[in-house]
Amino acid sequence: MERYIDPEMDRRIADTVKNIPGWGMDADPENDPTYPMKKRNGADYERIHYEKAPQQPVNIPVFHSIERPGITRVFGTSTPPSGLSGLIRKQAFKSSEAKGTHWMTLVLADKVNVVEGVIEDLKNGIFPNFVAELGWKAEWQYNRKKFVTRIAVKALVVAAVVGWLTRKKK
Repeated sequence: MERYIDPEMDRRIADTVKNIPGWGMDADPENDPTYPMKKRNGADYERIHYEKAPQQPVNIPVFHSIERPGITRVFGTSTPPSGLSGLIRKQAFKSSEAKGTHWMTLVLADKVNVVEGVIEDLKNGIFPNFVAELGWKAEWQYNRKKFVTRIAVKALVVAAVVGWLTRKKK
């Protein structure tokens, strides 16, 4: 299965994180930063020295942070990336999690995925129940004034955009 980080990049990332002060400092129980405060009772030995879970087989595209040298041992497989939203997610994971573009691209991918889901439903003959799915019934029942205001503002914005796009130029 295709990985989205090549082995050379994995090696470079591993070399980079070794140079970060404090990286992995708690990996060695003899160098535990909580030592003076934590009272050892012997029961935590098993927590520290546990057998790691086997690596879950990678049979779908799995995106992971470029800050990490590899994927986690287990991961979700119920909704693998697909379509345009999958391509957008793939692009998002090429940038650092420290960048706003990473997160905003993921938000965009979520929005595109919603549209893809509606199109998929319509293709399968299922018409989405927007009133129930968007919570309009509850809004109407418990927050009517704000709901009506929100709908009115959206209608005015749509009318203004339509008017601006269909205006005749002199």
